[in-house]
Amino acid sequence: MRSLLGLLILIVPGTAEAQYPYSWPVPVLPHSPSSLSGAMLQAHNAVRAQVGVAPLIWSSQLAESAQEWANHLVATHTFAHRPGNRYGENLYTISGAYASPADVIGAWAGEARGYNLATNTCSGVCGHYTQIVWRQTRAVGCAVASSGYQQVWVCEYDPPGNVVGYRPY
Repeated sequence: MRSLLGLLILIVPGTAEAQYPYSWPVPVLPHSPSSLSGAMLQAHNAVRAQVGVAPLIWSSQLAESAQEWANHLVATHTFAHRPGNRYGENLYTISGAYASPADVIGAWAGEARGYNLATNTCSGVCGHYTQIVWRQTRAVGCAVASSGYQQVWVCEYDPPGNVVGYRPY
């Protein structure tokens, strides 16, 4: 997760003032539902293709569920999985900047570094990655909600993955 602590400050020659790379509040990217769905689906399927898993299909029902939860998290200033959710779920948040679909999926897919398929173990956090590549998962729907300085991304997966004792692929 990126934060303001990692903000790069540019010094313009001839001035002593710092020029920040973006202004406040955080700009909201104009993702149309079709561009968001296409980008998120393509990014998911690129990760799945790397391990030989069949591509996912986009589910508008899952996307609606994801949007509802993302809106709730932003409105309540919370960040937690939906209680009793019947779907698999990945969450991502960023403050003080904005993320693209590639950033979100890239962060989750980066957890592959800690996953060992041979022993089906993880050093660190791997659950977002293993949900993306879970062989039995067939559909995904994602959404983003923004408020002020924060974005919250939610993806829902059906059927859910990360079943204890089973390998994702």
